[in-house]
Amino acid sequence: MIANQCVSHGNKYIGRGGLQTASLTGLHWVGIGAALVTGAIHLLLGLRFFPSGLGISFLLAGLGFLGAIVLVLRGYRRRLVYGVGIPFVLVQLVLWYVINFASGPKSFPADVGTFGAIDKIAQLVLVGVLIALLRS
Repeated sequence: MIANQCVSHGNKYIGRGGLQTASLTGLHWVGIGAALVTGAIHLLLGLRFFPSGLGISFLLAGLGFLGAIVLVLRGYRRRLVYGVGIPFVLVQLVLWYVINFASGPKSFPADVGTFGAIDKIAQLVLVGVLIALLRS
Protein backbone atom coordinates (compact mmCIF):
# COMPACT_ATOMS: atom_id res chain seq x y z
CA MET A 1 0.00 0.00 0.00
CA ILE A 2 2.81 2.43 0.79
CA ALA A 3 4.44 1.72 -2.56
CA ASN A 4 1.20 2.76 -4.28
CA GLN A 5 1.26 6.12 -2.49
CA CYS A 6 4.85 6.93 -3.37
CA VAL A 7 6.67 7.71 -6.57
CA SER A 8 10.19 6.48 -7.20
CA HIS A 9 12.69 9.30 -7.70
CA GLY A 10 16.13 7.84 -8.17
CA ASN A 11 16.79 5.85 -5.03
CA LYS A 12 14.39 7.94 -2.92
CA TYR A 13 10.66 7.74 -2.53
CA ILE A 14 8.62 10.90 -2.51
CA GLY A 15 4.97 11.25 -1.58
CA ARG A 16 2.53 11.99 -4.39
CA GLY A 17 2.74 15.72 -3.70
CA GLY A 18 6.49 15.57 -4.16
CA LEU A 19 7.23 16.80 -0.64
CA GLN A 20 10.23 15.56 1.31
CA THR A 21 9.53 16.90 4.77
CA ALA A 22 10.70 13.95 6.87
CA SER A 23 14.27 15.25 6.92
CA LEU A 24 13.30 18.81 7.89
CA THR A 25 14.35 19.89 11.38
CA GLY A 26 12.91 22.54 13.66
CA LEU A 27 15.47 24.96 12.24
CA HIS A 28 14.14 24.32 8.75
CA TRP A 29 10.60 25.09 9.91
CA VAL A 30 11.71 28.34 11.55
CA GLY A 31 13.30 29.34 8.24
CA ILE A 32 10.18 28.35 6.30
CA GLY A 33 8.06 30.42 8.69
CA ALA A 34 10.34 33.44 8.35
CA ALA A 35 10.34 33.09 4.55
CA LEU A 36 6.53 32.87 4.56
CA VAL A 37 6.27 36.06 6.61
CA THR A 38 8.63 38.09 4.45
CA GLY A 39 7.24 36.58 1.24
CA ALA A 40 3.67 37.49 2.21
CA ILE A 41 4.69 41.05 3.13
CA HIS A 42 6.52 41.49 -0.18
CA LEU A 43 3.52 40.19 -2.14
CA LEU A 44 1.16 42.51 -0.25
CA LEU A 45 3.41 45.52 -0.85
CA GLY A 46 3.84 44.48 -4.47
CA LEU A 47 0.09 44.49 -4.99
CA ARG A 48 -0.19 47.89 -3.29
CA PHE A 49 2.50 49.48 -5.47
CA PHE A 50 1.69 47.65 -8.72
CA PRO A 51 2.27 48.47 -11.61
CA SER A 52 5.24 50.64 -10.63
CA GLY A 53 8.76 49.27 -10.85
CA LEU A 54 8.88 49.10 -7.06
CA GLY A 55 5.65 47.09 -6.99
CA ILE A 56 6.98 44.65 -9.57
CA SER A 57 10.22 44.23 -7.63
CA PHE A 58 8.24 43.48 -4.45
CA LEU A 59 6.14 40.89 -6.31
CA LEU A 60 9.24 39.22 -7.74
CA ALA A 61 10.90 39.12 -4.32
CA GLY A 62 7.75 37.63 -2.76
CA LEU A 63 7.57 34.98 -5.48
CA GLY A 64 11.26 34.27 -4.92
CA PHE A 65 10.63 33.53 -1.24
CA LEU A 66 7.66 31.30 -2.04
CA GLY A 67 9.62 29.50 -4.76
CA ALA A 68 12.47 28.82 -2.35
CA ILE A 69 10.03 27.38 0.19
CA VAL A 70 8.68 25.00 -2.46
CA LEU A 71 12.21 23.92 -3.41
CA VAL A 72 13.12 23.21 0.22
CA LEU A 73 9.88 21.31 0.85
CA ARG A 74 10.48 19.22 -2.26
CA GLY A 75 14.06 18.52 -1.17
CA TYR A 76 15.49 20.04 -4.34
CA ARG A 77 19.15 21.07 -3.93
CA ARG A 78 18.58 22.48 -0.47
CA ARG A 79 22.18 23.53 0.13
CA LEU A 80 22.11 25.56 -3.09
CA VAL A 81 18.84 27.19 -2.01
CA TYR A 82 20.43 28.12 1.34
CA GLY A 83 23.53 29.50 -0.38
CA VAL A 84 21.55 31.60 -2.86
CA GLY A 85 19.09 32.70 -0.18
CA ILE A 86 21.71 34.41 1.97
CA PRO A 87 22.75 37.08 -0.57
CA PHE A 88 19.15 37.30 -1.84
CA VAL A 89 17.99 38.41 1.61
CA LEU A 90 21.07 40.47 2.48
CA VAL A 91 20.74 42.52 -0.73
CA GLN A 92 17.13 43.25 0.17
CA LEU A 93 18.13 44.38 3.67
CA VAL A 94 20.78 46.74 2.29
CA LEU A 95 18.49 48.12 -0.44
CA TRP A 96 15.70 48.69 2.08
CA TYR A 97 18.04 50.71 4.30
CA VAL A 98 19.59 52.70 1.42
CA ILE A 99 16.27 53.51 -0.28
CA ASN A 100 14.39 54.39 2.89
CA PHE A 101 17.00 55.91 5.18
CA ALA A 102 20.39 56.62 3.62
CA SER A 103 19.00 58.41 0.57
CA GLY A 104 15.45 59.10 1.72
CA PRO A 105 13.76 61.50 4.11
CA LYS A 106 13.05 58.89 6.80
CA SER A 107 15.08 58.50 9.98
CA PHE A 108 16.24 55.16 11.32
CA PRO A 109 14.88 53.55 13.49
CA ALA A 110 12.02 55.97 14.23
CA ASP A 111 10.36 55.61 10.80
CA VAL A 112 10.69 51.84 10.31
CA GLY A 113 6.97 51.09 10.73
CA THR A 114 5.20 47.88 11.66
CA PHE A 115 5.49 46.11 8.28
CA GLY A 116 9.12 47.15 8.00
CA ALA A 117 9.97 45.88 11.48
CA ILE A 118 8.18 42.55 11.05
CA ASP A 119 9.70 42.04 7.61
CA LYS A 120 13.25 42.89 8.62
CA ILE A 121 13.10 40.77 11.77
CA ALA A 122 11.85 37.86 9.64
CA GLN A 123 14.65 38.46 7.14
CA LEU A 124 17.33 38.60 9.84
CA VAL A 125 16.00 35.37 11.34
CA LEU A 126 15.98 33.83 7.86
CA VAL A 127 19.60 34.80 7.19
CA GLY A 128 20.66 33.32 10.53
CA VAL A 129 18.78 30.09 9.77
CA LEU A 130 20.23 29.85 6.28
CA ILE A 131 23.77 30.33 7.57
CA ALA A 132 23.23 27.68 10.25
CA LEU A 133 21.74 25.24 7.73
CA LEU A 134 24.56 25.82 5.27
CA ARG A 135 27.16 25.18 7.98
CA SER A 136 25.47 21.98 9.23
